[in-house]
Amino acid sequence: MGLPQSGLWVKKLWVLLEVAVHVVVGKVLLILFPDRVKRNILAMGEKTGMTRNPHFSHDNWIPTFFSTQYFWFILKVRWQRLEDMTELGGLAPNCPVVRLSGQRCNIWDFMQANRPLVLNFGSCTPSFMFKFDQFKRLIEDFSSIADFLIIYIEEAHASDGWAFKNNMDIRNHRNLQDRLQAAHLLLARSPQCPVVVDTMQNQSSQLYAALPERLYVIQEGRILYKGKSGPWNYNPEEVRAVLEKLYS
Repeated sequence: MGLPQSGLWVKKLWVLLEVAVHVVVGKVLLILFPDRVKRNILAMGEKTGMTRNPHFSHDNWIPTFFSTQYFWFILKVRWQRLEDMTELGGLAPNCPVVRLSGQRCNIWDFMQANRPLVLNFGSCTPSFMFKFDQFKRLIEDFSSIADFLIIYIEEAHASDGWAFKNNMDIRNHRNLQDRLQAAHLLLARSPQCPVVVDTMQNQSSQLYAALPERLYVIQEGRILYKGKSGPWNYNPEEVRAVLEKLYS
């Protein structure tokens, strides 16, 4: 749950110091022990599929670690998690979102009776796109008993932010039209479920602490499953286990 406002800035300051130390130490270690640090990063990348992604070599993304852009992005993610408003069994935030047509609606509009609704938050990040087919298989296997919604949020690896080489060339969204245009790229992957975008105030991303990607299952307005934050712990197969258990 979110922290009281009185303690939030203290926590933010502490997180700022933690991230700064992490980046400085990481940069020093990368200079002194480059091979060992690269092995550790590759081991983490194995969890996201980055090391198996044919579109990326380690030279496309490892050199970006501990950069200034890396620092600001990690800080944003860590700060966002301090304001996480979700918990298992708790009420799922009914955030406003925008359909690709431009029509405004809310997350709960996609719930049907007592059917589970799977929320898939992400953008055109390598890990999100690499596991996109896993998510599509979930839809194919469980569409008769559950509903699915993709919520396109702010870019995790924008070309003018913490950029990876050989990634999609998408700049940070400066307005809603930019975000809608980026989300339309997912249609080429035939998502088989509705795609909406977060507001430019990033309301759903903030309240669900969804950056850079995250999975949830909600039912009748309550949170049944809260996936861990991506990219390291973004795992569509955990959703499969939840749905199988629900209807076993």
